[in-house]
Amino acid sequence: MTKLQGKRILVTGGGGFLGSHVVEQLRARGCDDVFAVRSREYDLVTEADTIRLFEDHPADIVFHLAGYVGGIGANKTFPADFFYRNLMMGAHVLHYAWKTGATKVVAAGAGCGYPEAAPLPIKESDYWNGYPQDDSAPYSLAKRMLHVQSFAYWRQHKFPILVAIPGNIYGPYDNFDLEAAHVIPALVRKFVEAADDGKPEVEVWGAGKATRDFCYAGDVAEGMILMAEKIEEPVLLNMSCGAEASIREVVDALTKITGFRGEIKWLANKPEGQARRLFDMSKAESLLGFRCRTSVVDGLTITSDWYRANRANARNLVATSF
Repeated sequence: MTKLQGKRILVTGGGGFLGSHVVEQLRARGCDDVFAVRSREYDLVTEADTIRLFEDHPADIVFHLAGYVGGIGANKTFPADFFYRNLMMGAHVLHYAWKTGATKVVAAGAGCGYPEAAPLPIKESDYWNGYPQDDSAPYSLAKRMLHVQSFAYWRQHKFPILVAIPGNIYGPYDNFDLEAAHVIPALVRKFVEAADDGKPEVEVWGAGKATRDFCYAGDVAEGMILMAEKIEEPVLLNMSCGAEASIREVVDALTKITGFRGEIKWLANKPEGQARRLFDMSKAESLLGFRCRTSVVDGLTITSDWYRANRANARNLVATSF
């Protein structure tokens, strides 16, 4: 029996990418009172809908995983929307979780919220030591406010808000729209479809030199559940693998995994974001005993197989303005 069994648990974004993994794992651990919040039922950008949500589904534990997310292209096109929607969702959900008697919130921050020039591996203590990468700054600064809200509500109300900073997460249930997706789901879609449809080439943005700390979504979900079980005070905690992989390494792996036999066309004139990203995982290991279980190759295989099996019904959410 875990500490979360018997608790009323609310998961914003519970029908989305990371939320689906968290809901699956909570139910597998015997938590039978889990409500997965979906945006078509409750628009958390609006205060009225957030109030209605907590009136309808009061909770002991809240996982705040809802977010308006997308890749570099979407962030460059809709910066105001990325800022406003994420800022308002965080402010509303965390406030009304406290106000309606929840005992704890575990919220997902953003790895891109770290300063662009932060030394590697990135430590939690560097979170406020500079400005994030410019293309995604409106989004990532809105997500930084979760940390501000965390220590503000602890100081005034002794209400624990725990903020996890995921690496570049990927896996089943991700958004596979080519304009809005992050790098791995976009590449998985391109390679699976090119292999299955016999396309002669796959285009990849950048030169493949950029690195990321890729982390399988199921591992991140497990880490966030451990935070809810084990930590009683506000914390900022990296939640990734602590290992770098380049985009070129991902492309090479996907070529083999999917069976693609065509040409890779590198679009060196396209942006590829921050040059490197790697997280220091010593704090999560110390507090939680957390380590990623899934290698990048294994995670890419799981994700590619899932997309191939669910290609017709996979999420393809286009980033749009209000």
